[in-house]
Formats: sequence, structure tokens, C-alpha cells
Amino acid sequence: MHLILAILAFNIIVIVHELGHFLAARAVGIRVMEFSLFLGPKLFSIMRGGTTYSLRLFPILAYVKLEGDDEASDSESSFSKKSKSARAFTMIAGPLANLLLAVILLTGYFAFGGYETTRIARIAENSPAAAAGMQKGDRIVSYGGKRTHIPLDVIQFLYVSKGEPVTVEFERDGKLLRGELKPIYHPEASTPMIGVTLDLTNPEGSNVLKEVSPGSPAENAGLMAGDRIVAINGAEVDSYDKLSGLLKENGIKELEIQALRNGALVSAVLTPIEAKTDEWYEVGLEFAYVRGNIPDSFIQSGVFIYSIVRSVFYSPTWLITGRANISDMMGPIGMVSAITTTVSQAPDIGRMLMYLMYITGMLSVAIGATNLLPFPALDGGRLLLIGIEAVRGKPLSQEKESIISMAGFVIIILLAIYIAYNDILKLVVR
Repeated sequence: MHLILAILAFNIIVIVHELGHFLAARAVGIRVMEFSLFLGPKLFSIMRGGTTYSLRLFPILAYVKLEGDDEASDSESSFSKKSKSARAFTMIAGPLANLLLAVILLTGYFAFGGYETTRIARIAENSPAAAAGMQKGDRIVSYGGKRTHIPLDVIQFLYVSKGEPVTVEFERDGKLLRGELKPIYHPEASTPMIGVTLDLTNPEGSNVLKEVSPGSPAENAGLMAGDRIVAINGAEVDSYDKLSGLLKENGIKELEIQALRNGALVSAVLTPIEAKTDEWYEVGLEFAYVRGNIPDSFIQSGVFIYSIVRSVFYSPTWLITGRANISDMMGPIGMVSAITTTVSQAPDIGRMLMYLMYITGMLSVAIGATNLLPFPALDGGRLLLIGIEAVRGKPLSQEKESIISMAGFVIIILLAIYIAYNDILKLVVR
């Protein structure tokens, strides 16, 4: 069921994108030769208003074929014969449709589920954030000179800067303050895991289980969120550091955990599993979570979308400079996998639909923004060619435009193959 929902969600994103192109083309008088749902051999088609509407075999993706888009046509209803503004509107309508879908989904998600802000809810003692002078209630304004609008900005800038010391600006009581943040780097490691998340920002509660992962050794042994671990193999536990140290010392051998639950002592016997942890950077803060009304959530969705779009446009520079890896990019397989993983973590149907709204909205922004990049074979590349035509006063020759489009198409296909291989590899090894 989760996989079916994921494929459906991904297809909705793509169909909405193509529907944007379709409606814009029809509005400016460009003939749409075919609107196809899915790919592969044709199962069914019908002609209406000069357009063939098709349903194809493989239930993924969709496309719109415009007259005169990739071949010469003298018809007045062809793409190539329309004005620059009409062609630009048709190209930009697909990404804009994705952004509109994201606004609807994210507004609903934020209105019902709430959202994190850049205001600090907790600061861990002796943490990098505390050393930088930050306090509970401060609002992070910029990270390394880049404006931060949502917590994801802070996380993203932290990772692309490789955790190097940076200047962080934060607001307190209307005053703008600055401090140097020096994140603590934790490299990749293989470590025994029991499948729990602890509240590391609260020194008094750092041995309290914040979350218990479904299907983990901890859940199978009966441990629950809210349990306070007080002993491992008879050794007292009063902090995260003590708990972590005892787990590492024990390795993947069977162990006994004692925890307090509603004042009563419970025991659990389990065997940790060895898991590879990605590199991470410790900062020691937690962001405030708020529940907003619909107008607030609508504004927050706009802020969220702006930040994701900005990150997409930063991505080429990050890739070129080595601050991001091409292996971090996702294709259709990775996106479906991400949606499946997200919805599978929901404890009930209501929460599953909420998670589905969030991840679908987020990926819709990413797809829309990526298509706006000025790269051949993308909508942004077509917009760039239209812009060049406006500056030159005449379009590029059909031959030159075909060469540029073909080169871009080849690069996109090679990149897609690599990303698909990488997505499959991640599924196999995780």
C-alpha cells in the first residue's frame, strides 16, 4: 500500500507539471498534439479538439507534445510560430503548477500538523551553540552570511560548509547579535544501535526515549517513547554520554535495559544491531515548533517554497565546488523510495496522509525548481533560449538550437542513468 501511494504521489507531481504546460499552451493558442498519461505502448487514446489523449502501459510519468516544439512546422498554431511571451509562458507554466500544488499541500500540512521556526527552543549545555552565545528564545537570522528562513536552511548550510566555523547572526529582544559557531564533526561509523532517539538538547532528559523506531530491537523488546533508561546490564545510566558509552562497550551482544515508565521500573532484554551512521555535525540546539492557523500556514508554505527553490539554484555551485555530492541527488526511483519511507513511518492513516502531503509538496517544489534551471532540455533551458532570442532580436538557427537541445538531452540521460543506478544501490545496501 505504501509503495502504491508513493507511485501515485510521484505521478501526481509529474501530471500536474505537464498539465501546467498543457493549459498554458491551450490558453495562448498552441496546438497540443498529445497529452499522455504514463509511458510505453499505447493502451487507449481518444481525439478531442485536435489533441490525442493517451493512456500508456507503464504507470509512471506523463508528457505533453506540442506542435512545432521539436520539429519544423509552418502552422500558425505551432509553438515556434508564437510570440516569445507566449512560448515563455508555456514553458514556465509547468514549474509554476508544481509550486502551486506545493502551496496547497504544504499549507494543509502546516495548518494541521504545525511547523518548526528558526526560533531556538532548547540549547544543550556546553554545546557549540551555547559557546557561540546563543540562548533559548533567540531566532537564527543568518548562517555563514546566508539568510535563514526555515530550520532546513540552517541544516543545509551546516552540511555544505562541511561543519567549518562560521559566523551566525541571531536576534534577541529585537537586537541582532553575532557569534562564531564551531560544529563538532562526527565521521561515518559502524556502531551498535537499538533503534531509539534521545532528547540531546535536554541534559536532564538525555536518557529519555524521544522516539522508538518501528521494527527496531527496542520496540521488539517493549520499550516505548517516554521511557527513561536508568540502567544497562546493571550499570547506572543518568545521561546520554553514559548510555552511549555502555552501548558501545557492549557491542552487538545481548543486553538488559531497565527503564522507568510512569514511576514503575520495567526491564527489557534485546540484542543491538550494527548499523552504519552517516557523518554528522553536532550543534546542540532544537528549534521551536508552532501550530498556526490557515493564513499563517499559507505564509509559511511560501517561505518554505522560497527556501527550497533557493537551495535548488545553489545546488549547481555546490556540486561544482564539491560542497555537495552528485550521489545525493534523487531521480524517480529515489523519490518514490523517499515517499514510501516517509509514509511507512506513520503510526495511523491520518498521520500517513499528513506525511504524504508534506513529502509530496516538498518534492513538487524540488521538481518545479529543478526544471527552472537554465540547462538545455529543461524548461529553464528553453526559457534561456527565448531570452537569448529577445536580446539578439532573432532566434538561434534551428540547427544550433537542435545541437544545444541534443547535447543537453544526452547529458540529462547520462545523469539520469547514474542517479537511477545510485538510487537502486541505496535501496540494495540499506
